[in-house]
Amino acid sequence: MTAMETTSRSDSRKIPLVLTVLIAVQVFCAAIFIGDLLADSWHPKLSTADLIHLAIEAVATLGLVAGIIFEIRYLLSLLRRKAHLEDSLRAANAAVHTVIEAEFDAWALTPAERDVASFLVKGLSIAEIAELRGSAEGTVKAHLNAIYRKSGTRNRAEMLSHLIDTMMGNRPALPPDPDPA
Repeated sequence: MTAMETTSRSDSRKIPLVLTVLIAVQVFCAAIFIGDLLADSWHPKLSTADLIHLAIEAVATLGLVAGIIFEIRYLLSLLRRKAHLEDSLRAANAAVHTVIEAEFDAWALTPAERDVASFLVKGLSIAEIAELRGSAEGTVKAHLNAIYRKSGTRNRAEMLSHLIDTMMGNRPALPPDPDPA
């Protein structure tokens, strides 16, 4: 996980927490205002100025309560939307994985070639792939040549372009394999 992903996840967790704390503070303040309103309204002799003051406090308290209700509904809406987007992202990730695996099946890649092709799709360099697999760069290059031959592509860019076109439903006609070995 990159630092940017960690920061993004951390920020996405802080926002609901900050809103929840803000709502809790507002609920506390609203309770104090409502208590003050009730205490002020029990006085037997209220002057016109007291009634005006009481009405202003009541309007302010109602505004605060309405704001709290709005914020709670908005927060719940944001959390539902976030959950929906996360579900959609998981489904999209699964679909991408399924399409890529289907292409690897169609190309009849060996387990080692599938491993190398997976790393290739993730954007790793030959050196990084070799290090992760505990093999020599020459071995990785040999696997890559076999992958390109089996996929009917000439290089990483063509292979990735083919996979993307397949995911988008635009399967291009690949050039015929000059050496159908």
